[in-house]
Amino acid sequence: MGKTPEQVTQEVWGHLKPAQLVYLATAEADQPRVRPVTLLDIDEKFWIATGTHTAKAQQMRKNPNVEFCLPLSGTAGNGYIRVAGVAGVVEDAETRKTIGAQVPFLKDFWSGFEDPDFCLIRITRVEIEYMRPGDQEAHTFIV
Repeated sequence: MGKTPEQVTQEVWGHLKPAQLVYLATAEADQPRVRPVTLLDIDEKFWIATGTHTAKAQQMRKNPNVEFCLPLSGTAGNGYIRVAGVAGVVEDAETRKTIGAQVPFLKDFWSGFEDPDFCLIRITRVEIEYMRPGDQEAHTFIV
């Protein structure tokens, strides 16, 4: 790719927005489940807000290993950012309040961060795979 690992990392972060649609994969027993979700990137940490009793929340409680994929497109072609990580439900009231205040759709679904049906999930990155649009080879790095 001709760039240093630091330059590639900065390029990856340049594609991420504070809130954007990604495709999240969880597991239900031995069956993968993929669905679109809004990923929040706050201070280079990944968060998902969902209902406490949703299938994805239940699946992540049983098996916290997840992946999400952000498709990329450019004039040179298509690419992607794929992140493997570990999901954890956030119970800490201060974190729920701080991150909840940055969830653009919080009031559309919940009465606030204290709502028992508001489930905040943090995805801790383990591995990132990046395919620059138009490239034929992905760059993988452990974080």
